Amino acid sequence: MSIPVVDLADFLSGDPTRKKQFVAQLGKAYEEVGFVAVKNHGIPDDVIADLYKYVQQFFSLPLEKKRNYEVPGLAGQRGYTSFGKEHAKGSDAPDLKEFYQHGQIVEDNDPVKSEYPDNVKIGDVEPFSPTMNKAYKAFEKSGKALLQAIALYLGLGEYFFDKHIHNGNSILRAIHYPPITSEPKSAIRAEQHEDINLITLLVGASAGGLQILNKKDEWVEAVSESDQIVVNVGDMLQRFTNNKLKSTTHRVVNPPREFWHTSRFSIPFFLHPRSEMSLACLESCVDEKHPKAYPDATAGEYLDERLREIGLKK
Repeated sequence: MSIPVVDLADFLSGDPTRKKQFVAQLGKAYEEVGFVAVKNHGIPDDVIADLYKYVQQFFSLPLEKKRNYEVPGLAGQRGYTSFGKEHAKGSDAPDLKEFYQHGQIVEDNDPVKSEYPDNVKIGDVEPFSPTMNKAYKAFEKSGKALLQAIALYLGLGEYFFDKHIHNGNSILRAIHYPPITSEPKSAIRAEQHEDINLITLLVGASAGGLQILNKKDEWVEAVSESDQIVVNVGDMLQRFTNNKLKSTTHRVVNPPREFWHTSRFSIPFFLHPRSEMSLACLESCVDEKHPKAYPDATAGEYLDERLREIGLKK
């Protein structure tokens, strides 16, 4: 399945017609599919190349070294999380992955800093942490523009989300799916799930395997071009829009047997708002046909609930 493609340059062009078309295309795709591929996304090629290079170097370290960067009590929100710790909501089978998470760097004396643990510095791969910082800022900038377009589509005013995502609780996650060395119990590297956050920006992946569940309940391969990023709606945005925008179910399947010896790397950016943002359903998205589907909650409360459901928080 080819994902709908949008061009972020249209939104940023200064041309009102191109901007309006972009907003309509993005909104339609998010109502119907939940995923888009974005070209001219603004994340520099050299940053992406460095990111994959140093992520691969980190995951090739011996396990005892990687475990030095695992921080107990943080529910995987910073640093390394070893293989088999996380599972999808509603599934007991652990996903076949290990990952590393890098979070917000508050630089303007915002009191929200006290909510965020420090990032874990990777001494064994010197350029790793500075590259993660650079990539984080680039993802955040692209995500902000996309949320401005979504805000216009929802009739909220272009800058509605800006204050909610300034120093937000976003996460840059580097994932390693190791080679498969024996007959797996499941054909799934990451079980079917929906993302927790507002939107997820995914830059490349070192191999295929991402599948999304379409409206006919069929699993289809999600394919994008190398110069595009894939951006999907998360559960927070679905909840906020009372299901108007669709948080699409997706999974990562095991490769064909001849590729079992290969690793898969993937680097999603989970764009979260500040914890105090209300996710109460927008009144404009609630009517007789679409009664309010969710109780009121803040982003922080909802995140906490979901981290427990996926086994990262006790």
